[in-house]
Amino acid sequence: MTVSFACHTHIQREPAELFDLARNVDAHLGSMARSRERTVAGVVSGLLSEGDEVTWQAWHFALPLRMSSRITQFHFPDSFTDEQVRGPFRFFRHLHEFIPDDGGTLMIDRVEFAAPFGVVGRLAEKAVLGRYLRNLIEQRNRYLAGSGAAA
Repeated sequence: MTVSFACHTHIQREPAELFDLARNVDAHLGSMARSRERTVAGVVSGLLSEGDEVTWQAWHFALPLRMSSRITQFHFPDSFTDEQVRGPFRFFRHLHEFIPDDGGTLMIDRVEFAAPFGVVGRLAEKAVLGRYLRNLIEQRNRYLAGSGAAA
């Protein structure tokens, strides 16, 4: 069983600029400052490219969590995908799409994931995790759209 959702965000930046911003480790860290996210291994700063891995550590649900992800698909400036290779999920995939739109870019985040722990995990997916992850993506997108992130 997997949970999936999509977030659609229009941002007044060109697709190539937004593509680079979305794969920028430093911008990601800025957008996740509330969860005290930091990089602990792999690419720890700058732009991620196909095959790159990064390990993030952050606090969620009052727990320190680590997740290592890899860029598994990369088509500049249209899309890239990151997938968990180690971490708290049974499965996690995030497709980032960038579509030119009305003087800016329509950024679509497509997220699919599955929690561990069988039936308990499935209940958590539906009751908490889906909404929580959507809120994190929306928070990141507001950061990318605002002045808090420089390209």
